[in-house]
Amino acid sequence: QVQLVESGGGLVQAGGSLRLSCAASGRTFSRYVMGWFRQAPGNEREFVAAISRSGEGTLYTDSVKDRFTISRDNAKNTLYLQMNSLKPEDTAVYYCAASSALYVRATPLHYDYWGQGTQVTVSS
Repeated sequence: QVQLVESGGGLVQAGGSLRLSCAASGRTFSRYVMGWFRQAPGNEREFVAAISRSGEGTLYTDSVKDRFTISRDNAKNTLYLQMNSLKPEDTAVYYCAASSALYVRATPLHYDYWGQGTQVTVSS
C-alpha cells in the first residue's frame, strides 16, 4: 500500500504559478512511476504528466508542455508539479498517482494508488 497526500492547490490569477506537492508513505516511493492527473467538473480524469522511478524520464500532455514541470525527490518521498503561466482551463482537481509499471504511463488504469486531490482554480 502507498498513501498519497497532495497539497499546494489554491486560487491564482491567469499567468500565475503554483507548486503542487504529493507526499508518499508506505512502500518504497522510488519503486513507483508517479503521475499527475486532473479532473474538471463534468469531465473525465485526464493525464497531465508522469515521471519515471529515477526521475530521468518524463512525459507531458501537450497542453501543459513548456508550462508545467514534474519532478520527484526520492529521498523525501515527494512528488512535485511546478505550474507556470496558468490558464483558466487549467482549473481542476489535481491528483497524484503511483504506478507499479516499469515505464511512464499516461492512462489512469495503469495507476494503482491515488491521492484525494487538491483544487486548483485559475481566474481570468
